[in-house]
Amino acid sequence: MNTPLSVPRRPLQGKVIAITGAASGIGLACASAFLAAGARVVMIDRDVGALLHHADTLGEHALPLPADITDPDQADGLADHILSLAGRLDIFHANAGMYTGGPFVDTDPDTIAKLLDLNVTATFRCIRAVLPAFIARRGGDILLTSSVAGVVPVAHEPVYTASKFALQGFVHSLRRQLSPHGVRVGAILPGPVSTALLTAWPEAKRREALETCALLQPADVAEAALFMVTRPHDVVIRDLVILPAGVDL
Repeated sequence: MNTPLSVPRRPLQGKVIAITGAASGIGLACASAFLAAGARVVMIDRDVGALLHHADTLGEHALPLPADITDPDQADGLADHILSLAGRLDIFHANAGMYTGGPFVDTDPDTIAKLLDLNVTATFRCIRAVLPAFIARRGGDILLTSSVAGVVPVAHEPVYTASKFALQGFVHSLRRQLSPHGVRVGAILPGPVSTALLTAWPEAKRREALETCALLQPADVAEAALFMVTRPHDVVIRDLVILPAGVDL
């Protein structure tokens, strides 16, 4: 006779999770989901006003940490600030990112540099900063918000696609490096999500996506992220692709 699977009502009870880009969109939805699952959440964002507002709304276990991770000193010192604020770190969610799309020939070079700096360089620096704590305790999760554009080249967004392909290569290599240390590394790859990033989309494209059920909601991504980090420790979800019903890839 099979024994029914027992699932804790608050599976992240006692855990500390740090999330970059936590004051809006996917990061905010993930913070809310992780808090509901029992975690304390260090919410990291450079938008201080929005960060403090949402942390106050979410309650005492939401711990705001204002930081601009594109500043190398702030990225490199992130682990010390997290540990000072929360005392430990079990899961690091590298979520912060930006978007640009349209004809590459028309893309501003400064925008290219800013996107690659945030989506790639700052993400790498932040993960490098927190890794010693994970390796020392031989456990924990590194989760990255990637994109379906990291596995399917999107003609409308060559720079964004390139940044997410870089993340995917990083995830696959880093997972292999850290597996002997008991540290899991995985990426969540959503299709288009209804967040402020889509203000860069042409209005007609965004309206069509809404009408054809081609957009996810941030809460959809948060549910998938929660699923990933609550798997048994002997299970690794390397990549989790989630798509809205109206997207055919």
